[in-house]
Amino acid sequence: MGSKEAETVTRRRLVVATSALGGIAVVGAAIPFVASMAPSERARSAGAPVEADLSKLAPGQLGTVEWRGKPVWILRRTPEMIERLGRLDRLLLDPASARTQQPEYCRNPLRSIRPEFWIAVALCTHLGCVPSVRKDVAPADLGPDWPGGFYCPCHGSKFDFAGRVFRNVPAPLNLEVPRHKYLSDAVVLVGADDDASG
Repeated sequence: MGSKEAETVTRRRLVVATSALGGIAVVGAAIPFVASMAPSERARSAGAPVEADLSKLAPGQLGTVEWRGKPVWILRRTPEMIERLGRLDRLLLDPASARTQQPEYCRNPLRSIRPEFWIAVALCTHLGCVPSVRKDVAPADLGPDWPGGFYCPCHGSKFDFAGRVFRNVPAPLNLEVPRHKYLSDAVVLVGADDDASG
């Protein structure tokens, strides 16, 4: 190989190497830029809304998402669960949800926008423990009036499948229903709604 040919090969290698390094530098600069457009951990913990896919929930299934550093339940209620909710008023402390633990659009017996889906912060209103799901009806440890719902193992508070608290338990309030809105039939946005005031 002559000196001109060797020089041409060297130049080609230099161009290829420089182009490759330049491409890596562009990608390296783009990653932090794209990442900077996503909400930060601080913004997410401060309350950035969270999307949830409802299509993954079978009837009777409970899903959990994190919002503001708290677990939020999304329950896809069955027709039987919904039907039992209508027979519980005598057992509940606040059956009509008169106290404000939910947006106005969820101030109804089912405490939801859509009857099938119920969304709530999964923390007991007594001392903040996470209740357990107890779908069984009238088990020996919860008594013959138990219709299925949520039981807090820390101190014995009970909630129905609308998050309404039972009478004579430590929890003083129903479970909190966060602001939310449906973006489509299959997607809900937890932590935001169309109310400009809040």
